[in-house]
Amino acid sequence: MADDQTARRKAEHLRIVIEEDVQHRGGTLLEDLRLLHHALPELALAELDTRAELFGKPLAAPLLIASMTGGAERTAALNRELAAVAERAGIAFAVGSQRPMLERRSRASDFAVREAIPTGVLLGNLGGAQVAEVPTQEVVRLVREIDADGLCVHLNPAQELVQPEGNRSFRGQLEGIARLCEALEGRVMVKETGAGLSPDALARLRSAGVRCVDVAGSGGTSWTRVELLRAPPGPLQRLGQALADWGVPTAVSTIAARRVLGEEATVVASGGIGSGLDCARAIAAGASLCG
Repeated sequence: MADDQTARRKAEHLRIVIEEDVQHRGGTLLEDLRLLHHALPELALAELDTRAELFGKPLAAPLLIASMTGGAERTAALNRELAAVAERAGIAFAVGSQRPMLERRSRASDFAVREAIPTGVLLGNLGGAQVAEVPTQEVVRLVREIDADGLCVHLNPAQELVQPEGNRSFRGQLEGIARLCEALEGRVMVKETGAGLSPDALARLRSAGVRCVDVAGSGGTSWTRVELLRAPPGPLQRLGQALADWGVPTAVSTIAARRVLGEEATVVASGGIGSGLDCARAIAAGASLCG
């Protein structure tokens, strides 16, 4: 069954990212951004305001726990725990791909974490391939079923090409995203999954009505490297080796997103954000929030 295959894949993904070295080897380039020291700030630390906003809801800090997982053993508890952490910290939380909910309604419990984050920002998640194939109202139902404040649409063509069960057609995704932006009144965040968004991709998203992106650039977890570790010996494994460190670095993608989408857009920088200093550099590069 497709549901069983999806659950096995999600479980393998969790095991691999915990046990294996799947870090992108190229870096985010955030390390090459120098923040100028200001010796005369005329500020008091206690007066600094770190609050932010996402889809009309306040955040205590410009942070998002980016989409991770769902649809396999352990993932329901993991999502609930992460949602509870987000609620306590006053930051946003996005569940992993809700594709398992399309394949089996009983999987909804993996993603129904609103009780753990009653006042905070909760985002759903679905892949671009599913957005292209599934009726828009069915996608909207997934958002409403978990009482989410918006939807992440993840794009991952490089990962799909290396994944043994991956999609090989990427047609219709931009049109599906445009329909969703209208149906959800703009509460759509389009995100990559570790390979970044190029200026051309950003311009296409802007033309579809997208005003919120998560660049998810290269420099953090490499999902092509994850799939390389799942691929059988042969062409897929060789492709995985070639694309293991593929992508647009987080710093480059963040700067491009701000320039292409404009000052009113919400730009989330994720992909290799490992410290508060990384977050500060990303914000200086144009990010609204960090994942």
